[in-house]
Amino acid sequence: MSYDGELSGITGGVAPRGAPRLLDQVRGRLRLKHYSLRTEQAYLYWIRRYVRAWLPRHPAELDGAAVEAFLTGLATRDNVAASTQNQALAALLFLYREVLGVELPWMENVVRAKRPRRLPVVLSRAQVVRLLERLSGREALMAGLLYGSGLRLMECARLRVKDVDLERNELTIRDGKGGKDRMTVLPGALREALLRQLAEVRLLHSRDLACGLGRVHLPHALARKYPNAAAEPGWQYVFPATRISVDPRDGVRRRHHIDEKVLQSAVRRAAREAGFDKPVTPHTLRHCFATHLLESGADIRTVQELLGHKDVATTQIYTHVLNRGALGVLSPLDR
Repeated sequence: MSYDGELSGITGGVAPRGAPRLLDQVRGRLRLKHYSLRTEQAYLYWIRRYVRAWLPRHPAELDGAAVEAFLTGLATRDNVAASTQNQALAALLFLYREVLGVELPWMENVVRAKRPRRLPVVLSRAQVVRLLERLSGREALMAGLLYGSGLRLMECARLRVKDVDLERNELTIRDGKGGKDRMTVLPGALREALLRQLAEVRLLHSRDLACGLGRVHLPHALARKYPNAAAEPGWQYVFPATRISVDPRDGVRRRHHIDEKVLQSAVRRAAREAGFDKPVTPHTLRHCFATHLLESGADIRTVQELLGHKDVATTQIYTHVLNRGALGVLSPLDR
C-alpha cells in the first residue's frame, strides 16, 4: 500500500499533497537492514503518528524542532513511559537519517519522560511450583524453559530444533535481544518432555512436506545462501503454530512459530488459579530464574551470561529481591 493510501485510512482521507510512497520506502529500508517484524511495525506506527500530527506538511519540510515538539508532547500530554518515548525517537531518527537523508541536530529541548526504577516481580520457589503445576502440555514445557533456562518469551517461541542439544544439556539462543547469540542451561527435568515435543515436530514437518509445504522463515539472507535449509528438520521451530499462515514479509504460506499470546494467556490463567495477588507474566519466570540462581550462590557474572545481559549492572537488580528481607537486613523486631 502506498504512503497516501496508508495515511488516508488514519487521517479521514487527508494526506500531504504530492507525498511520495514514504511508508513503503521506510518498510523497504527496514527490511534491507534486517530489522525484525516487530520493530518494523513499531517504527511504522510512530512515523504514521508523526505525519498525522503535522498534516498537511510533509516530513521532509520539517526539522528537528518539529521532532522535539512531537516527542515533548508524548511526555507532557500523553504521559507515555520513557521506553515508549525512546522508541518513537528511534523511529523518527530512522525516518530522517535512513530514508530522507537528513541528519537531525541533537535535540536538547525535548522534555524527557521519567524512567521509574522498578523492581521485578519474583515468585518464591514454592510459588513457581504451584504455577507450573497448573500448566500442561506445550505451555508447561515452554514455561519450564523460561524458568529453567532463563529465556525471554520470544526466545522460547522462536527456538529452532537445531539449537537444542540434549547431549550437552545446552540451549543456543540465536539473535537474542541486541542481536546477540548466547548459550544457556537446559534443565534435565525437561528432557523427556522435550523429546516428545521434538518427535511431534518431526511428524508435523513430514506432513507439511507431503502437502507441498514444510518450509520455515530463515533469518537475513540465509534463504538465498542455503536454498534448501528452510525445509530441513533442524530449522523447524520447536514450538510451531497449529495453523499455516501467510507471512506478511513476503506473502508466502508457511508454518510460523507459536503465537506468544498462547503462553501469556495460559500463565495468567494459572496465576489466577493459584491465587496469586501479584501480577504474573511469562517474563516473571525469567526473573525467578535469575533470583533463585543468585539465592543458591551462583556467581553474578555467570547469571549475567546466562541471561544475555550486556552489563552486569542490569543483572544486579536481582540482588535487591533476594529472599533475605529488604536489602538483606533483618528487622529488629525479628531479633
